[in-house]
Amino acid sequence: VQLQASGGGLVQAGGSLRLSCAASGRMFSRAAVTWFRQAPGQDREFVAAINRNGRITDYAERVKGRFTISRDNDKRTIYLQMNSLKPEDTAIYYCAANTEAILSATYSRPADFGSWGQGTLVTVSS
Repeated sequence: VQLQASGGGLVQAGGSLRLSCAASGRMFSRAAVTWFRQAPGQDREFVAAINRNGRITDYAERVKGRFTISRDNDKRTIYLQMNSLKPEDTAIYYCAANTEAILSATYSRPADFGSWGQGTLVTVSS
């Protein structure tokens, strides 16, 4: 699976953005997908995850209630709706796919993923 992330940009605190992760390849419907982010000088961190059929999701505590992950398998796209953005959400956001995922699983460790998108920059100004 090849991934292409998009939708990043500059937004004021309190604003919203929707990131997209477009996938190519036949294995997409078998893939669990996760969004990670990495701020300058910091480690890559888990943001949100979704299982193969979109019925199970998981969120990092710091984004819970503000971010929503979803998927459209017909369009081979994963979305991350980000509301009430804060300056500390500023980072490069990456999507990653695990094509060996079991149906009910979500994954939160970078080591669980073999396919990564190129990243999209989100900047939140105060």
